[in-house]
Amino acid sequence: MSELRYRSSRMDLDGSHGAGKSYRDVEAPRQVSPRSLCVFCGSSAGASPEYAAAAERLGRTLADRRIGLVYGGAKVGLMRVVAETVLSQGGQVTGVIPKSLVDREVAFTELPDLRIVGSMHERKALMAELADGFIALPGGLGTIEEFFEVLTWGQLGMHRKPCGLLNIRRYFDPLIAFLNQAVSERFVVQDFRNMILIDESSIGLLEQFEAYQPPTVSKTRLALGFASDHDSR
Repeated sequence: MSELRYRSSRMDLDGSHGAGKSYRDVEAPRQVSPRSLCVFCGSSAGASPEYAAAAERLGRTLADRRIGLVYGGAKVGLMRVVAETVLSQGGQVTGVIPKSLVDREVAFTELPDLRIVGSMHERKALMAELADGFIALPGGLGTIEEFFEVLTWGQLGMHRKPCGLLNIRRYFDPLIAFLNQAVSERFVVQDFRNMILIDESSIGLLEQFEAYQPPTVSKTRLALGFASDHDSR
């Protein structure tokens, strides 16, 4: 069993964590091949074997391209599949998990690099700090919540990293339809909707990541514009 490392990264009200960093410090250069990617995915394997097969393909693709995996550090569901695949291909895996889940024996304790933190907030902050981009495989509420939090940070200009959905079995189609409806109803602007990269293959999604350009519009200015348009009606 590998030695477990505990990293204290207490989250303060001002957003600071770890070595004095905040969400605003989470940065990545544009138009470069990522060195590591964070993958959010289900703690279940799902109803179809296609989901696990897709997680395995993603793991092989990451390892083949020498891209490190950052993920939630668990040994269950799709999380375990993608981590085990990267490891089996000689790739690098960093797991980040709260101590409460370690105590419930959910942690993938055999990982060479398992970071144990104090809370779910610290987990997400550290994963964001370690990764150059974010991929969501099919998953449940936790997967969706984690993906949209880092997407929102990008919308607010707190990082410039790509965020993408690996749309296996068209799992995310209803979510994509909702987002398009949000654009139509003027709750989301098209530039921010376009931040969400979507592909049915891991290779296709990574190609989009390498070409990604973050939006140049200001969320605050757009919000003020929406308010002015509404008041003028």
